[in-house]
Amino acid sequence: MKAEQIEAQAVTRDGRAWHPSYLLDIDQKICIGCGRCFKVCGRSVMTLQGITEDGDLVGLDEDEEILRKVMTVTDPGACVGCGACGRVCGKNCQRHGPS
Repeated sequence: MKAEQIEAQAVTRDGRAWHPSYLLDIDQKICIGCGRCFKVCGRSVMTLQGITEDGDLVGLDEDEEILRKVMTVTDPGACVGCGACGRVCGKNCQRHGPS
């Protein structure tokens, strides 16, 4: 039996309808690892990681040589769907949607 996906709905403080738009993915080919999204997220949904010459993701504290840094979604369940990360992203590399 397939689980039914339910779209979250809420209201703002004054009763207006609000539909969360959760962070689903970050395109690592476009992301420049600037950290703007990380700074506005109060929920620790993302982590800055390095990409090696082979295209592998590694932690920045590992002894791997990295070519560049990118943000990755490491705790998607912590996202509240506020969309702040997408609004500050200058590269538009994030994909948001319903749960």
